Amino acid sequence: MTKFKQIIAFDLRSLALFRIGLALMVMADLISRASAGGLVAHYTDTGVLPHQVLIQELLHPWYWSLHLISGELLFQLLLFVFAFLCTLALLFGYHTRLAIIATWILNISIQNRNPALIFAGDDVLRAILFWSMFLPLGANYSIESALNSASKPLPKVVASGATFAFMIQLCFIYIWSAAYKTKSSTWWPDGDAVYYALSFDQYVTGLGQWLLGLPRPVLRSLTLITLVFEWFGSLMIFIPFYNNFFRIIAIISFMLLHLAFGLCFQIGVLSPLSIFIWSALIPSLVWDKAAQRLATPERQGLQIYYDADCGFCKKVVHLLRTFLILPGTPLLKAQDDASINEDMLAKNSWVVVDWHGKRHFKFEAIAYVFSLSPIFFFLAPLFKWKPIAKLGQRFYEAIANNRRLAGKFTKPLTFRPLQISPSLTLNIVAILLIVLTTIWNLTSFVDQTFARRPRGSAPPHNWVSSAHQLLHRNTFNKIATVGYLTRLNQSWSIFAPAPPRDDGWHVIIGKLKDGREVNILEEGSPISWEKPTLKQREHLYQTIQWRVYFINLNRAIGSHLYPHFAKYLCDNWNRKHQENQQLESLSIYFVDEYTVPPDQTQKTNKKLIWQQSCLN
Repeated sequence: MTKFKQIIAFDLRSLALFRIGLALMVMADLISRASAGGLVAHYTDTGVLPHQVLIQELLHPWYWSLHLISGELLFQLLLFVFAFLCTLALLFGYHTRLAIIATWILNISIQNRNPALIFAGDDVLRAILFWSMFLPLGANYSIESALNSASKPLPKVVASGATFAFMIQLCFIYIWSAAYKTKSSTWWPDGDAVYYALSFDQYVTGLGQWLLGLPRPVLRSLTLITLVFEWFGSLMIFIPFYNNFFRIIAIISFMLLHLAFGLCFQIGVLSPLSIFIWSALIPSLVWDKAAQRLATPERQGLQIYYDADCGFCKKVVHLLRTFLILPGTPLLKAQDDASINEDMLAKNSWVVVDWHGKRHFKFEAIAYVFSLSPIFFFLAPLFKWKPIAKLGQRFYEAIANNRRLAGKFTKPLTFRPLQISPSLTLNIVAILLIVLTTIWNLTSFVDQTFARRPRGSAPPHNWVSSAHQLLHRNTFNKIATVGYLTRLNQSWSIFAPAPPRDDGWHVIIGKLKDGREVNILEEGSPISWEKPTLKQREHLYQTIQWRVYFINLNRAIGSHLYPHFAKYLCDNWNRKHQENQQLESLSIYFVDEYTVPPDQTQKTNKKLIWQQSCLN
């Protein structure tokens, strides 16, 4: 293997860990979107953005969404359930390629259905799902690898155009973000970006508020460290000498960085997702050393015998060996050993032989095998607990006496050869697409830089002006269509060019038919203009989608959102209340709290944003 291939190689075990983490993050995202009333509010026609309104007012011409076929709750629910099942298949590595493609398609569909919910975590998830389609995610620790019938062993690592593109995309997230930040003096030379980020109450946590109290020089140091690290930190994965060392340093550093972000800011799946993304780069050295430590006499001496006449039994022992991480454990046919076969027939059980030669049967054997698993060993004491052991024994005997019926449940799981072969076509496609992604990022950067010039001034004669003219020629405009359709269009302006300073909170007052005024956002609480506490914000923003939605109400898109948000509030309230308790009208206020420098006094400004009649 050449030096370049060594640099861009991914260990299949790392890809397995990444696949599991990615699937869990997609599941968490789906649950978050559907919870706290989000399924109805954000995706149906009785919510804050009916699909016809989206099509007419907000949807990009090249954006598409399966969720726009119908605005009915049942249809949306079915799509969400289907998306969850696809992600479940991805989690366990069942038809992995199809599962990741379906997950990517449905993720784009969900994101395009309501652009008012999009934030940085969605952009990262969308991009990573795309490149994951080109990677052999099911080649290790999966149903596919457990039931692999190929005689030729799989390689330990894979190096391809897709792995290279994945690494470039990962670097882009940080480098382009740093590039945007250089356009604001808040990051450099002022160094106040961390102060303003921690002052943004819409995202900050309790720890973030505590850090805000640190001396200003400390916050400025954190700003500089973050900026420099985003510029150069990710490039460590390409250092040709001591690559494993520098890659491990990069992985640990960025994992800690995202852990810190997750502790300081309420940003949904972004932090854990980013941590799992970096896990894809864990070098073979780490896994090999872990395997050496796990190669104990107890594990190496384990032998499992199964009934060769039972297809269900064969599948189960292969799955157990894979998912309990007991590689190399011999899976033997009981019929090939007369003594073992005799015990199997007498006990009506599989036979597990430990390193001392002792034989284990039925559910007790399951408990023993679990005790040897590096990750599921903690379940063994539970399995040995008398009530569980007794119940487990009955369950095992029920399965053993009804193998044919049990086999119907595992019928979709078939032994198939699993191969990883280089594809010149896929390599070329991956390289072309990462070039497109590079052009897209450059275009976004140039457009934003070009737009930030002083109003009324002539375009500058520099590389930005030249690049702006070049990238907006018809050829590039046509190429951009691919970016829109695949949603590879991206702009990594996370807290860039500067952290938001347009902070504040909403106060929504409803007038009932009996003349009383009520607090719409906190029913039963008195109307208050005081700044909400962190606890109150967490109660209001129960999911990251609701948090982002309320932030976007105060952005340019808000002018399209307020009429339908107000109607949703009216309809939602009146469905739950009767007669004089129903709303006659409501008024939406925003208390603007524009963040000022640390040496200035913070002020607020109450603004009436929208009034709505609730009478049909």
